[in-house]
Amino acid sequence: MESVFTNARLVLDDTIIDGTLVVRDGRIAAVDDGRSHAAAALDCAGDMVCPGLIDLHTDALESHFVPRPKVFWPDARAAALAHDGQVVASGITTVFDAICAGGFDQAKAERRELFTIMLDAVDANSALFRADHYIHLRCEMTDPTLLALATPALDRPRVTLASLMDHTPGARQWRNVESLRTFLLGIGKSAAEAEVEIETRSARGRAAVADNFQALADLLREKGVVRASHDDTTAAHVELARDAGCSISEFPTTLDAARAARAAGLATIGGAPNVVRGGSHSNGIAMKDLAAKNLLDALASDYVPASLLQAAVALHLRQGLPLPAALGLVTRAPARMAGLHDRGRLAPGLRADVTRFRIVEGTPVVRQVLVAGERVF
Repeated sequence: MESVFTNARLVLDDTIIDGTLVVRDGRIAAVDDGRSHAAAALDCAGDMVCPGLIDLHTDALESHFVPRPKVFWPDARAAALAHDGQVVASGITTVFDAICAGGFDQAKAERRELFTIMLDAVDANSALFRADHYIHLRCEMTDPTLLALATPALDRPRVTLASLMDHTPGARQWRNVESLRTFLLGIGKSAAEAEVEIETRSARGRAAVADNFQALADLLREKGVVRASHDDTTAAHVELARDAGCSISEFPTTLDAARAARAAGLATIGGAPNVVRGGSHSNGIAMKDLAAKNLLDALASDYVPASLLQAAVALHLRQGLPLPAALGLVTRAPARMAGLHDRGRLAPGLRADVTRFRIVEGTPVVRQVLVAGERVF
């Protein structure tokens, strides 16, 4: 089982070569300069060929289970497979499906109902998926039922990453309560309803986080999963994350937090939609500014799978980041963070997870995707 891709621009760790990629039995067999003249070689017509993208955090699975507020898709397998199709069409070959343990308000109460259904859907359909799926357990510390939900879930083999999340109004992402108020009004709540929700979530969130934080940190340490903090805003948040055993600061919202993470040895993940849009939707720091200061270690798609490749290309075209470095934010860096040492680079012996794309007027267009050497798109 051998495939040869030639006349391709191969994106390596620190350079791009015009060359030929040989895939054999699901692994990369060779990375060569120059063109192959083998009759069976596929002419890539100068397209970029890079490692398959690795997404450590996407919330997109949930949107297939709840495509509209209070609309629940009746076929869990169909919902999971639709998500998988969206992922591979975006050039992503390894994905960590972010599934919420708990919800931060009553509007998200369905997350508790869907929690086990979504976990089961990822576990049960692994043989049908085209991408390689893992589970990123989003631990919502503002939920009093968090530990009851998270404890049994952490025994599932696909749960290899967990994040400690705090969406209390006045803290982290919603430290500016006015931004939260604007958001709530924007999704159709009246002014009175928004005020009640802010007050209720504030009181409940502070109490639940105080009860949950240390117990959750101890549980995650015991299970040995990779741990990430979420929406760090201050150096104190990073210190808490370090003490909890986190190796990742996910979506830092300020320059101070990103600098503190670097000083503490935590790798940073930024939101790819933030890069594509040019800034945060909740008044956090723009990821392009962190990239300019060399404080951005990786990107995750957050809520738009297609944004992962778009953001890497945008950092290259808009910020002048060399393309190998920009694509490293969505390939080799997340592979390293997740402990997946068999992928994330074009190198002999590694898994043949490969994405072929071209850039059309600034937009990356995915042309072909391989997972373990098998074409899936």
